[in-house]
Amino acid sequence: MTDLQRAHYFATRREFLKTTTKGLGALALGGLLQPGLLSGQQPAPIVGGGGALGALHHAPKAKRIIYLFQSGAPSQIETFDYKPLLNERWGEEIPDSVRGNQRLSGMLASQSSFPLVGSPFAFHRHPKTGGYFSSLMPYTAQVAEDICVINSMYTEAINHEPAVIFLQTGSQQVGRPSIGSWMSYGLGSSNENLPAFVVLLSKGKPDPQNLNMQAWSSGFLPSHHQGVQFRNGADPVLYLGNPSGITRDRRRRELDVIAALDKEQQKHWGDSEIDSKINQYEMAYRMQASVPEITDFSDEPDYIFDLYGPEARVPGTFAANCLLARRLAERDVPFVQLYHMGWDQHGNLPRDIQMLTKSSDQASAALVKDLKQRGLLEDTLVIWGGEFGRTSFSQGKLTKTNFGRDHHPRCFSVWMAGGGVKPGTVYGKTDDFSYNVVEDGVHVHDFQATILHLLGVDHERLTFKHQGRRYRLTDVHGHVVRGILS
Repeated sequence: MTDLQRAHYFATRREFLKTTTKGLGALALGGLLQPGLLSGQQPAPIVGGGGALGALHHAPKAKRIIYLFQSGAPSQIETFDYKPLLNERWGEEIPDSVRGNQRLSGMLASQSSFPLVGSPFAFHRHPKTGGYFSSLMPYTAQVAEDICVINSMYTEAINHEPAVIFLQTGSQQVGRPSIGSWMSYGLGSSNENLPAFVVLLSKGKPDPQNLNMQAWSSGFLPSHHQGVQFRNGADPVLYLGNPSGITRDRRRRELDVIAALDKEQQKHWGDSEIDSKINQYEMAYRMQASVPEITDFSDEPDYIFDLYGPEARVPGTFAANCLLARRLAERDVPFVQLYHMGWDQHGNLPRDIQMLTKSSDQASAALVKDLKQRGLLEDTLVIWGGEFGRTSFSQGKLTKTNFGRDHHPRCFSVWMAGGGVKPGTVYGKTDDFSYNVVEDGVHVHDFQATILHLLGVDHERLTFKHQGRRYRLTDVHGHVVRGILS
C-alpha cells in the first residue's frame, strides 16, 4: 500500500468514527463542562494582582485581609464560648472522661489537682444570631450580625511559639513562609507604593509574651515577600529616610547604578535574591513618599477617633493600628497583620483579661463598622483570634477572685467578618466543659485553606518548589470550611 493509499484509508468516514469515539466523547463532555469550548471561545482568566499565580483559580470574595492576631491566646471561656456548667461545678475535679489522655504543658507538671473554674463575667445571648458574648466584649456584641464566630478551632501545638508559627505558616517549625508572604508571592499587589504585607505590633500590658519574627517571615520564598513592620514614632519604617545631605534625585541616581550592577550579577549567578534586593530598594524609594502620608492621621475626623476609642490618637496602640489598617486597606494593601500581645494569663486572669479586652474590643468592632460604612467590608476579610485556647480548670491556686488558665489546644474561638464569610452566624460547638470539640471542628489547616479559598486560590495549587519538594501553606492537609461561606 502506497503512502497516498494509506492516507486515504485512514481518512474514510467509517475509520474516523471507529478510531475517534473516545475523542468525540471527550469533546462532548468538555463542551458540557466548559461552554464555548467547541466554538473556540475560552472563558477569560480571573486576573490576579501580578503575583506568581498570574490568574486566580476561581472568583474571589476577598481582595485583602486584616488579621487581628491576639497573641498569647485569649480564653474562649471568658469571651465567646459560654459554659454555665463550669460555674455550677466550680472547684470540682474535671472528669477523667472529659480530660482523657490529653497532653498538658510543662507548667502543670507539678499540679496534682485540676479543679474546674467558670467565668466570673456575665454572658448575654444575641437575639438574632443566637451567639453568646461576654460582658468583656460589649462592642464586639454590637457587630454580631456582621461576624461569624467559630467556637470549634483546634490545633496540635501546646506552647506559644510553635502555635503562633503553626497558625501563621502551617508548620510548628520555623522556616516556612507566613500567610502574608504566600499572599504576596501568589497574588502580588495593585499598590506599587506600599508593601503587599504590612505588620503592626501593640502591647496589651507592659510585659507581654515575646513574638518570634518568623511569624511574618518569607521563609524560603524570595525575601521581598516578608512582612514589613511599621513602628510608631517619627520613622515608621527603619532606615527609610535619606541620610543628611542626600537628596531624592541623588538617591534615584544611586539606585539606578546599583540596579545596573545587580542585574549584571544576576546574569552571571542567577540568584533570585538579587532580584529581591532590587525590588526592596525600589519599594523603599517609593515608600519614602507614601509612608509619611499614610501614617499621618491629621485628615481623620473626630468622629472616627471616637469610633475607635481614645487610644486611637496614641501611636503604637492597638486602636491606632486598627485605624492604620483601615487606611492601608483603602489603598489596597493586600495583607495587614496586627499582633496584639499580652493574652497569656496563667494567673490573675480576671484582672488581666479585663485589661486586654479594654484595649482591643472597641477598636476591633470599630474596624468592622468603619470598613462597612466605606463599602470595604464586602471584599475585606477581617480575622480576630489567638493561637490556641485556655483550660477549663484552674492553673495554680483557685479562689473566686483569682485564678489562671493554662494552654489548651483542643478548642478555641476566633471570629471572621466580611470577604465572603457568612455574617451573623456561630459555627462549631464544644462540650459542656469547653474542653473538646463535638461539632464541626476546624483545624488550623482547614482555617488556612478557607482563607485562601476566599481569596480565589485553591490551597493545593499555590506551591513553591524548595529543596526538591513542592511546599504549600497547608502542607498536605486542609479542607475548605464551606459552612461559614456566604
